[in-house]
Amino acid sequence: MKKILLVSLLFVLSAALQAQTYHPTAENLAARKAFQDRKFGLFIHWGLSSVLGAGEWVMNNRSIQVKDYKRLLNVFNPQQFNAAEWVTAAKYAGMKYIVFITRHHDGFSNWDTKYSDWKITNTAYGKDVLKALAEECKKQDIKLGLYYSTLDWYRSDYPYETGRTGKGSGRTEKSNYDSYLLFMKNQLSELLSNYGEIMSIWLDGHWDQTNPEGSADMSSRVNWQYEELYTLIHRLQPQCMIGNNHHLDPMPGEDFQMFEKDLPGQNKSGLSYQAASEELPLETCETMNNSWGYNITDNNYKSVKSLIHYLVNAAGLNTNFLLNVGPMANGKIQPEFLDTLKAAGEWMKQYGESIYGTRGNIIPAQEWGVITQKNKTLYIHILKMSAVKNYIFIPGVKDKISEAALFRNGLKLKFKQQEEGTFIYLDGIVQEDIDTVIRVHLK
Repeated sequence: MKKILLVSLLFVLSAALQAQTYHPTAENLAARKAFQDRKFGLFIHWGLSSVLGAGEWVMNNRSIQVKDYKRLLNVFNPQQFNAAEWVTAAKYAGMKYIVFITRHHDGFSNWDTKYSDWKITNTAYGKDVLKALAEECKKQDIKLGLYYSTLDWYRSDYPYETGRTGKGSGRTEKSNYDSYLLFMKNQLSELLSNYGEIMSIWLDGHWDQTNPEGSADMSSRVNWQYEELYTLIHRLQPQCMIGNNHHLDPMPGEDFQMFEKDLPGQNKSGLSYQAASEELPLETCETMNNSWGYNITDNNYKSVKSLIHYLVNAAGLNTNFLLNVGPMANGKIQPEFLDTLKAAGEWMKQYGESIYGTRGNIIPAQEWGVITQKNKTLYIHILKMSAVKNYIFIPGVKDKISEAALFRNGLKLKFKQQEEGTFIYLDGIVQEDIDTVIRVHLK
């Protein structure tokens, strides 16, 4: 027994040391760069909760007990799910990757897991949607990331006693985090072993075990043992990037940093008190209405213009944009979302060069817009023409400019460079409907 305990202790210490001294592999570093180049992705919130048409938090928000919520297993039957339609919609929108909800906070697994009966293959539908989606993503050359909730409102071994949410689930059995951690390891091993190359693991739920965002003390009431989870993920797929939506500064072992409903440096959501990493790739996620999961009464659709502005502003801050859809319970993406994706795709066909493969933080965001850069080309995005007169001023550009031209038609623009910055003159230029883009070539 002492020998077993010693071996277990050495394993834990080894995993902890590895996480604290995490050095990403060459494959992982290459994956980070490729991720930054892609810039635009589709987030898909969908699962058994879609049946109730009230968002993915419905179990918590209505205090539905496990014994009642599990009845939905006999109701969820997405006969119209078509992986090709989902992936094609993302591709037409100009998106380069998809992040799919494999398991949300209600604990329901959207794949044929061996470690739970609470899964899609035990519904009347009976098929592994993740398998179909992974195959279609590979076919259409779209990268696939997997969202995985570390929080669970369904299982009793999750430490619900100290959690902020899931209080109405009716659980009484004492929790057991060792059991829950093993469960998560087993499921993550399945996801990373049976569905091909996975771009990223997108974790969510840490905040359930902390004080509300912005509190002086944001320590966790649970030792999540992330070092073990992160080591497992990187061992199974070294290139796979790990992100954790904990609303905190990045932790050892993480490969990208995410912001929820905020651009880096903003905190409109009340969730984003963390500083933007200067080392890791960044990503922000946002909804098309005000809901992540399907919400039948949410008609507060954001305009195409506002979402493209979000994408452009994100790129200007060197940040990817993950735009969400919440498909209906039958498996179809509602037409309002498809229309928005189509319109975004039309814009990306024309202006994608100014987004894909670019880097941001060239200059701070200006009242009129932002700048992205690719090699020796600057892309000036004028999002608010009313904020300029007959010129824009760009501070800090030291390289000599060889040409400035309107991106849309190549119309050459006059410019003047001096020590404090560059003036580009806009005489006769009319603002385009969404974004007036100027392409500047540097010598």
